Amino acid sequence: MHQESISVFDIFKIGVGPSSSHTLGPWRAAQRFLELIKARQPIENVAEVSVLLYGSLAKTGKGHGTDIAVILGLAGYDPVSIDTTEITPILADIDRKELLALSGSHTISFDTSKSIIFHFDKTLPFHPNGISFIAVFNDGQIVKETYYSIGGGFVKTDQEDKQVSPGFVRLPGPIDTALDLLEWCKVRQATISEVVLENERCWRSEEEIRSGLLNIWRVMKESIYKGCHTGGVLPGGLLVQRRASDLNKRLLNGKQYADFSSWVEQIRASGAGFQNILDWVSCFALAVNEENASYGRVVTSPTNGSSGVIPAVMLYSIAFLNADENEEAIVKFLLTAGEIGSIFKKGSTISAALGGCQAEIGVSSAMAAAGLTEIQGGSPQQCTMAAEIAMEHHLGLTCDPIGGLVQIPCIERNTMGAIKAITASQLALQGRPEYAKVSLDNVVKTMWDTAQDMNTKYKETSEGGLAVNIPISLSEC
Repeated sequence: MHQESISVFDIFKIGVGPSSSHTLGPWRAAQRFLELIKARQPIENVAEVSVLLYGSLAKTGKGHGTDIAVILGLAGYDPVSIDTTEITPILADIDRKELLALSGSHTISFDTSKSIIFHFDKTLPFHPNGISFIAVFNDGQIVKETYYSIGGGFVKTDQEDKQVSPGFVRLPGPIDTALDLLEWCKVRQATISEVVLENERCWRSEEEIRSGLLNIWRVMKESIYKGCHTGGVLPGGLLVQRRASDLNKRLLNGKQYADFSSWVEQIRASGAGFQNILDWVSCFALAVNEENASYGRVVTSPTNGSSGVIPAVMLYSIAFLNADENEEAIVKFLLTAGEIGSIFKKGSTISAALGGCQAEIGVSSAMAAAGLTEIQGGSPQQCTMAAEIAMEHHLGLTCDPIGGLVQIPCIERNTMGAIKAITASQLALQGRPEYAKVSLDNVVKTMWDTAQDMNTKYKETSEGGLAVNIPISLSEC
């Protein structure tokens, strides 16, 4: 029996920063809890709601916006459609009145400082990212459910984990491993994106797949463009200065361009020198993750913390490898990258709370490397070789965010992941996969082994590494 079937649209989710596991996941959990409440009694019968955060969700929840996500989810807002400019005033109004419009309709008393409890010293056994909701109805009935945010915005209960293949869909080419993927490519005499597209048709029509992926790219490029044209200081108390906007101005000698296409045309015209390309790829990645850190709209790729790698590499391919924005190449890139992300999720993890930053930046770099190799005409073997190379050189990468914020070292790490992805793709395209000593499946297993061996203080708890060696107090954040 194959594992749960994962669509490319499970890997790429549109949402709000700064974290897929600590923001998007808890937000979705809150929405699920609302549905559970409504299944028991009318929402108008709810007297009070409380939320308990455990493990990593407690330890870095404030810096990652977990409390904010929970409040917005309970209030009936959706991360895909919410006007991100309204988040701050919405939260300020709830704090000031100590009232929450549950599901946007039924108002209850809600003191954020008392209704959301951070259990810093408790971790639930199933997963480090545990969150429990408790609702009390007017008649005294209590409803409680615990959810786990397992990375990339995925949420499940422990009961769901015990079910057999909860997301199983009978695919024409079921894939759990890179070997499975390569076998289907061989049988079908097809590229990776062609095999993945055939599987995706089990969920959606080809037109829906195509339009959905182009919409994913639309959000990605909007986050790049906005990040490259927004200055100031990031929220959270670390007083981190946004850099993408200043870098963009310097690279274009202060010139401004009103739309994405004309802007990219000028980037292309700035030259294809090595240093210039490095500067621009770094600028693209910084831009996305500065948006992410500012509660902006980004796409999990496969997580929010690593959301800048794939957009940066995709825009690199458009600005420096292709003459225009080729929609066919965009679709192929995302189909290929999405499948690599699924393989890592099934064979290892995409949760930093389980595996450190190798599970985020490492996986995103591997995804980007494979996607870039595919659109440059690489064989399926070269694509998986590129993914292996990218991850091999992220193995053991820790997650130690200063102040619990998705800023240092998280933002810069996206630039490193993007550059490594491009390098890995080039190595694979010039290489001979049949002579490779390490397979993608080897590195997936090694990543999981490394995750299990890694000390907990390096797994998104802010209890080790940079988080404790930089002289900044959490109270300052």
